[in-house]
Amino acid sequence: MPETAVSQSAIYSARPTLRIAGQADARVSELLTAMKMEEAEGGMSTLELRFIDWVATGDGRAELAFDSRSTLKLGADLSVYAGEDAAPREIFHGKVSALEMVCNFGAPPELVVLAEDALTAARRGRRTRIYSAMSPADVVNAIAGNLDLSPSVSGLDAPTGTWAQLNETDLGFLRRLLARFDADLQVVGTQLQVAPRQDVSRGAIDLTLYNQLARVRVTADLADQVTAVTVAGWNAKDGAAVQGTASSLTHAGPGQGKDGSAWAQEVFSTRSEHLGTLAVDNDAEAQAVANAAFDQRTRRFVRAEGVAEGNAQLRVGSQVRLAGISPQFDNTYYVVQACHRFDMQQGYRTEFRAECAYLGN
Repeated sequence: MPETAVSQSAIYSARPTLRIAGQADARVSELLTAMKMEEAEGGMSTLELRFIDWVATGDGRAELAFDSRSTLKLGADLSVYAGEDAAPREIFHGKVSALEMVCNFGAPPELVVLAEDALTAARRGRRTRIYSAMSPADVVNAIAGNLDLSPSVSGLDAPTGTWAQLNETDLGFLRRLLARFDADLQVVGTQLQVAPRQDVSRGAIDLTLYNQLARVRVTADLADQVTAVTVAGWNAKDGAAVQGTASSLTHAGPGQGKDGSAWAQEVFSTRSEHLGTLAVDNDAEAQAVANAAFDQRTRRFVRAEGVAEGNAQLRVGSQVRLAGISPQFDNTYYVVQACHRFDMQQGYRTEFRAECAYLGN
């Protein structure tokens, strides 16, 4: 499929715009010289902004652009919009967590602003807590309520059990819990979105090499590929052993071709991986953990790292169809990490990492 144009105009401005507490701020947007916004699977986006901190006054003098009276201060509610200025899209919403003043001889002072999204509260402190007779979805809802986030959970209604958070942050505990069931979490505004990988769909984008895709490196690596994953445990209540085995993809993700497990079988013959450190107390849970581990390994078989023309739609959870590389590497990949950058030399660009379970024909 042909690439989707990032703008309907041949010449357009992709300079990011900023809003403080929901209000556009011309000074903040105009003095911006660089932006770096990073996001990845597992949640929490981080932002770094650089500003010229020097402006001319009406009487021919100059002064600091941002002082203690500025709206750009610690704790400020900050939103960043990127893409064509006529129809920008929000790529970050959070609070300013740090300010830096940078002064170099012969250059105007700079203000560096660091911010994190709404998951910052989930990483600030550890706790020990037991969640009894709850499904993973129930645990997510409970934690979201404690963090003043609105939960949006897809699936994860089973199994019901007891889950222990042992001297962990809420974010670390959620990541660990959801990894068992091959699920991801992201924050959009103040909404905590949690879903199994198979249900995550944040749009599709076509990129062609040397058009919108400036450069790319694609690696098909058999080092971590296996033909089966086994999990074993013990049900203390029934006094019985439990086990689960996965040898085929439950959720492959996008793409087509021969998957990593099949390639591993062909090249190295049978290789099974046993997970002996995870606690499971029934066969259903053991099978779910085995399926998740097998899927996660296989989906990482082919990994792409690329740089594209700045695109606010290129986000974690989106699918990117890469073309013009080679027949075996042209495929559809799932984006697992994105970094949106802007500076005065190279403009707006998006760096991304994506994965696919298949090596094409």
